[in-house]
Order: sequence, then structure tokens, then C-alpha cells
Amino acid sequence: MTQSKPASFNILAADKIAEEGLSWVKAQSDAVLINKPGIKEDELATIVGDADAMVVRSGVKITRAVLANPGRLKIIARAGVGVDNIDLDAATEKGILVVNTAAASTITTAEHAFTLMMALLRKVGPAYATMKAGGWDRNKYEGRQLHGLTLGVVGFGRIGQTVAERALAFGMHVVAFDPVYNAETAFDGKVKLFKDFEKILPLCDVLTFHVPATPQTLGMLGEKTFPLCKKGVYVVNCARGGIIDETYLPTAIEKGECAGAALDVFVKEPLAADSPLRANPKILMTPHLGASTEEAQTAVSVEAMYACMKYLRGEGIDGAVNAGGIRVDLSPQQKAYVALASRCSALIAPMITRGIAEVVVTVRGASIAKAAGTMERAALVALFKDLLNAPVNLINVVNVAKARGIVVRTVVEEGAGESGTELTIEVKGPPEATSDSTHAADRVRKISGRVYDDLQPRVVEINGYRMDMVPSGPMVVLQNSDRPGMIGLIGTEFGAAGLNIADMTISRREEGSTVTALMVLKVDARADKTLLDKLGAKPGVLKIVQVELPKL
Repeated sequence: MTQSKPASFNILAADKIAEEGLSWVKAQSDAVLINKPGIKEDELATIVGDADAMVVRSGVKITRAVLANPGRLKIIARAGVGVDNIDLDAATEKGILVVNTAAASTITTAEHAFTLMMALLRKVGPAYATMKAGGWDRNKYEGRQLHGLTLGVVGFGRIGQTVAERALAFGMHVVAFDPVYNAETAFDGKVKLFKDFEKILPLCDVLTFHVPATPQTLGMLGEKTFPLCKKGVYVVNCARGGIIDETYLPTAIEKGECAGAALDVFVKEPLAADSPLRANPKILMTPHLGASTEEAQTAVSVEAMYACMKYLRGEGIDGAVNAGGIRVDLSPQQKAYVALASRCSALIAPMITRGIAEVVVTVRGASIAKAAGTMERAALVALFKDLLNAPVNLINVVNVAKARGIVVRTVVEEGAGESGTELTIEVKGPPEATSDSTHAADRVRKISGRVYDDLQPRVVEINGYRMDMVPSGPMVVLQNSDRPGMIGLIGTEFGAAGLNIADMTISRREEGSTVTALMVLKVDARADKTLLDKLGAKPGVLKIVQVELPKL
């Protein structure tokens, strides 16, 4: 994940960012701040390519047109949670990492949801309006206490868990819905977890939503699900607009299905002045204030800038939105296997002559299983980078493969073999290649490697040839008929060309009556094409390719 490092990184602030975040960037010796709050889309499209990183809030739209010519742009950081204003598909296609700073506003957003819940149940909004108008009406605003009520938390991530902690402190019973939370209970058994949303509805006096806006969550509480709730349920939405069906909500209140709602987010923002939600006295509303505290605004701004610099410096990824499968919290052994995956793919890439239809990455050993997704991406980048005109990196490489119809599979076998952990990469060509027996053997290229206690990468097999070789530096890989004099022939030609062979690994393979050998020659410098062509024409030399890997 190491990035090429210019003398300094240009950080474009394309939205209004808290001064603390701007000051932090200015204080970095390897960063230049370009502060353009409120920049228009057409101007942004013309300057975005000069930035290494861009930081936005919700006011600027990062469209496909803006990213048409991204230049040196490597990362977009959203100072906040939602990334609705960023075209994630376009960013991913261009290999641009998108991150957010969800953790920075967790407490602030949770506190606002809890504040709305308390205000809703105690009818603070209408009571306040009555007082401001000169009234009193004390008996009209009898509310409910939280203690003893059951709160349903929909979405048990950082914010949902923070709300649950506060609800427990207030003496509430808490249940939660989260389809990917792999446990039956949380908080020492105090919170019962459900994977079926409808099953928690009859249990709850109050529902609070903390899920993203997806096709599965939009309208999840509406005409079909409100009747499943406990009659007179209270609902709170500080997540994304539309999760509670805005068009049906007034009807649910009128029918008595819902006793009241507190909304901080809406389908269209700002909310239309004539929206029927505004006129309903049982709906408490705030203008998207979930993350609007001094502390949160400072935190999201600083963390967005910090995330940009961390990535650009090659130190890791924080808050990734479009980098699924990439892990940065890896052990030294796992990192070594990621590097091995890259070197193995780069080593066999020049041997691929019949196209790529499928790539299979097999990871053996529980200790490295967590890094499997990152290994897959590292392998694909090294495999494709010299075979495709399109730029590839860890962010876009899976999309690049998919767009070209290449099947990518990663198999994790947590039980290590007799020799311990191991990585195998198989590259398969199109099936049509098998119709020609001359090229049938070229359809599959396979390489296996291991990392031992010294954390050095080792290649242990290439296309059935067993060996123990450290993949590093310039190399020449040569397949030949196993006959006397081949080693001397190769050595003579290299000597005549003035190119020193620093190390030689040789392996034999028998296929029926045919015996072939594979030589991996580590050389002091890149071999001249004339030498390779001359060797390739020699009797007994079947194939020859040149590979140049980074030196260890």
C-alpha cells in the first residue's frame, strides 16, 4: 500500500472545514493546503487533478464528471459519516480511495438521538411552543418516562451501541436488530440481538434507527411494518432520510400505530416548507443536527485530514468506504504474505500468453486468513499492472477484473498443511485454449509461496517445479528440455553478454517420458532483449521471460 511520495502532497479542502483541521495540515512539512470552500462543480473538475487528496463535507457534490480526469488524486475524505454526495462507483473505477470519519461524530450523533427521544416522550417541543406563545397548558403535555420502557435499536454499530449504553443507564430494556452482528446478546447479556427486523417490532415502546440508506433499509418502517409494532410506538430517526416512510408516517400517527416521531433527517433536505410533516404536532423535527457540535466538527475535520495524510504516506487506511477486503491491521507475518502475493503474481505475469479468464487465490493457515482479501487484491494488482492499459491499484482492481469478465475467487483453508502456511495463485486462461494441444499446458499458471520465521518471501513452486527461492530483484526465468550442457550453454551466453548471474535455482519435472527443467536466474542487471532472443532461439530452450521485482 506504499504510495509514491512527491516532495509534498496537495490537500484540497473543497468544503468548509473546521479551522483545526486546516491548521493541522498547514503544520505538516510534507503537505500543501488548497482551501476552496464552496467551490463549484465545473471549477472543481478543472483543479481536482492537481490534488493528491480532497476533503469534503456534504455541501459539495463529487460527481462522475468531477472525477473524469482525476490526475494525481488518490483519496477523498468525507469529514462526517454519509457519502451520498460522492459517486463511489466513479471513484472506485478511478482507483480513488474514499474514507469517512464516522467514529469522530459517534458520541455527538448518539447524544442527539437520545435527546430527541427524551424530548419526544416528554413532549418538550409542543410544550415549549405553548410557553413561547404565552400559554401554560400543564396538564396537556403529560409524557412518558424512559425507565422500564423497551428500546429497539435498529442497527447495532458504533452509534447504535452508544445509544444502547445510555438507554441502559436510564433503566430501559434494550433489544437490537442487526443482520451482521454475530452474537445472540451484547453488553454482558443485557441487550438481546435479532437478525429479523420484524421480530423486534412487537417488543418495543421506542424504536431508534442507526442504519445506512440502502435498498434494504429505505422505507423499512412503513405501511407494512408499522402495524407489526406495539401500538403507539415512538420512533426516532437520526440516521438517513427515508428509512421511516415519510409519506406514511402521518397516517400511522393518525391511526394510533405511532404515538409520535422525532426526525433529524429527511428524504430531501432542506425539508420543503409546505411538507405535511411540519404541521403535525406529534412530529418533532431538527434540521440534520446529528453531528452538529463544536467537538464533532473539530474532530471530523482533523480526522479527515489525518486519514488523507496517513494514506498518502503509506501508513495505512482509516475509515475506508470503498476498499472492501483491504485490511491494514495486519501482523508482520500477514503483511509479509501480502508482499509475497504481489511478488508471486509479478513473477508469473510475463508467463501468461493465453489470456486470463479466472484467478484463484488459495490461502492456507488460520494465522493468515484475515489477510486473504488484501492478498487477493495485491496479487491482482501485480498481475494486471503490466498487462492492462488502465491504471490499477488496491482500490479499483477487483472492479477492473469484473469489468473484463475475469472471475476472481479466494479460497481460505484455515488448516495449514504439513509445511505450515502457504499461498497459491492460479491464473487460468480461456477454455478455448485447450482446443489446441500445443497450447493446452499454457492455460494454467500456478505459483506457490511461503513466509518463514525470518519473514522473507519464498517461492516454493512454479507450474509444478518445486524450489525454494527468494523472489527479489531482476531475474530471468527459463524453461528448457532437461539435457546435458544446458547450464553451461546458458552461463556462456550470459558471460558473453557481460551479465553476471548472482544466483541460480533449478528444478526438474517429469511428464511421462518428457523431462523439463526450470531455471530461475538472479542477475545483477536487466537482461538485454538481444540476449533473451538469442537464448530463446537455442535448441532445448522452450521459453524465456524476464521479471524485475523490487529488491528486498
